[in-house]
Amino acid sequence: MNTKYNKNGDLIYRKSIITNFEYWYKYNKNGQIIHKKCSNGFEYWSEFDENNNEVHCKNSNGEEVWFKYNKFNYQTEITEKEYKEIKFRIEEREYLSRTKCSRFEIMDI
Repeated sequence: MNTKYNKNGDLIYRKSIITNFEYWYKYNKNGQIIHKKCSNGFEYWSEFDENNNEVHCKNSNGEEVWFKYNKFNYQTEITEKEYKEIKFRIEEREYLSRTKCSRFEIMDI
């Protein structure tokens, strides 16, 4: 097995001496794999939230999955629409906490 690592010790390349397949890996700042690529053309992407939970993944075959997490941090598969609604509510809550006003106060302006 031929391998290469980045300065953080993360595997970024490997080549199987048995199958001759090559694999490339990219990581986010937290050391999580965000992109995998194989020499046969197959690719896989992942997105993570601020808690380092995987919230979205897709592959080069067109398959996509979104996730949410319960209070025990168990992963549940959800639809893209549900994911976007959750993300919107989080962003709205963060905005309102920064501006220290309610949604109704903004509407009255």
